[in-house]
Amino acid sequence: MQRRLYRSVRERMLGGVCGGLANYLGTDPTLIRLVWVALSLFTSGFPGIVLYVVGWIVIPEEPA
Repeated sequence: MQRRLYRSVRERMLGGVCGGLANYLGTDPTLIRLVWVALSLFTSGFPGIVLYVVGWIVIPEEPA
């Protein structure tokens, strides 16, 4: 079976990007969110926010 990356419907705070990434990697969504926040803080916020918005647009939502 092929794994696919989807934005999460259940594990979402904004767009479900971190929840979907956590499901894809098989890890806890909170861990992914903390890493994402750390990335954003240590890079002046801009790259983390832009990558999140791009992921929100590009990654399809999880099918029902």
